[in-house]
Amino acid sequence: MNKLLKILSVIAFSLFSIVNVNAAEKWDMPMAYSATNFHSQNGVMFADAVRIATGGEVDITVHPGGSLFKGNDIKKAVQTGQAPIGERLLSAHQNESLLFGADSIPFLATSYEASDKLWKHLEPAIRKELDSQGLELLYAVPWPAQGLYFKKEVSSIADTKGVKFRSYNNATARIAELMGMLPVQVEAAELSQALATGVAESFVSSGSTGYDRKVWEHLTHFYEVNAWLPRNYVFVNKKAWKKLSKKNQDIIRGVAKMAEAAGTARSEQLSGWYLTQLAANGMKVQVAEGQLRTDLEKIGKTMADEWIANAGPEGKKVVDAFKAEK
Repeated sequence: MNKLLKILSVIAFSLFSIVNVNAAEKWDMPMAYSATNFHSQNGVMFADAVRIATGGEVDITVHPGGSLFKGNDIKKAVQTGQAPIGERLLSAHQNESLLFGADSIPFLATSYEASDKLWKHLEPAIRKELDSQGLELLYAVPWPAQGLYFKKEVSSIADTKGVKFRSYNNATARIAELMGMLPVQVEAAELSQALATGVAESFVSSGSTGYDRKVWEHLTHFYEVNAWLPRNYVFVNKKAWKKLSKKNQDIIRGVAKMAEAAGTARSEQLSGWYLTQLAANGMKVQVAEGQLRTDLEKIGKTMADEWIANAGPEGKKVVDAFKAEK
């Protein structure tokens, strides 16, 4: 009898374990940037924390480097349920709503402190917009401030005419146009190849992208501009989100807050280090000054005026609230 009870107990425990495994929500999380990028590393830590905090009831597997879906396909994949969760550059969707590009208005928020203030006013509007698209916002983390990469010395926009410029959103394409360059849409995962083959000769990004892609193999100059600090954001398909228990939703929201704080701190911590690494690998790293700075500030004002004129009352409300707090 004792042996039979033991056997039945083992069978019951096994069945219970199988039921629990089957009950777990297994989520694939596509991300556009390389596994070594701090955004991707932060995503892995977020996924690990969710798995632990929910007792394995929500199991997220991160797929970095555009390996599951390319960057420009990630949002659609999550909206259509092909993936329940994903991460994307917020301003990549400015063609859907100008609000998505508020963090890429040149020279509006040029420090981590200013970026956080802008996000405080922008987040409710983004959350509302995503909700209308069947998505739930979890967290957002800024990149280090954006600078300009070239394969030659540049002292004014007169030196940039005709240069093939890698763009990744509406703002960067507009910068290219205003600087007389030729915008070429290139995802981060294809940047190294684009530079190696001459498809692109220049781009605007943080030191992080330059370091991750070893751009010193193809480019020679980096100009610190501190134009803006764009954010990557993590979002969930609403149907997948509603399948979770209230308890697990609350847990994930809590973990997401920690991921946003940790990711932002890591971004700021690494911002200067990335530039030292560019210099250590032979690039000339310098602050954009003189005529180049004057030209860029003029372009920035043009773009800021265009954004505010086209963003409507909600966009103006966000910018005005941010400026009032500065």
